[in-house]
Amino acid sequence: MNILGFDCAGKALSSALLTAGGMYYAEACGEQKHSELIMDMADYLLKTAKITPKELSAAACMKGPGSFTGIRIAFSTAKGLSLSLGIPLFSVPTLDCMAYSCSFFPGIVVPLIDAKKNAYFTALYRGGKAVSPFLDSGADEIISRIAANIAPGEGIFLTGGEYERILPALEKAFPGKIAVDVLGNRGRARELLNCVKKGMVMHDGVGTFYEEGPLYIRKSDAELSG
Repeated sequence: MNILGFDCAGKALSSALLTAGGMYYAEACGEQKHSELIMDMADYLLKTAKITPKELSAAACMKGPGSFTGIRIAFSTAKGLSLSLGIPLFSVPTLDCMAYSCSFFPGIVVPLIDAKKNAYFTALYRGGKAVSPFLDSGADEIISRIAANIAPGEGIFLTGGEYERILPALEKAFPGKIAVDVLGNRGRARELLNCVKKGMVMHDGVGTFYEEGPLYIRKSDAELSG
């Protein structure tokens, strides 16, 4: 099973290739360069793994939320591979992937994507499973959601690398309970493929092509101004 995945949802562009021989990974910074680098990165991974595009079993991408442009770039690339090669396309919500690698944490995991306008895209997770809906919320609502879900003795783990503005409010609301992911501002293509692999095992390896496209929690500025 050879799966090629893309994460363009944030500032970092990352791509991963999962093969029987292991995981191959590449990452680059530069939010404005995603469209220019994504196919070169995919080609690099395929050559490093010594496989051809025709040997791919599936393509994958982040479903969102995140950068509107970045999500479209990743979806377009993965969809192009899916259609041209006749392989399944898998998409996984960005917040699920961000929380996946923090499933070890014994408490509430809060992945945070800066949504501008004093708000964050987020959700609450425990043990890798969501305990809230996807949110487009400011600090007050996020604090309220955490307070309603946290159990006695649990801590709170922030990931995503964009928690600086909200961190003081969270530390005030939950003193001594906050831990942060110091490497949170990274690409999540590896997590994407691990989530896909887990899902494929659960569903007997049957892929699903998501015709509905990306997940947008908020309308774009163009839509709002229109």
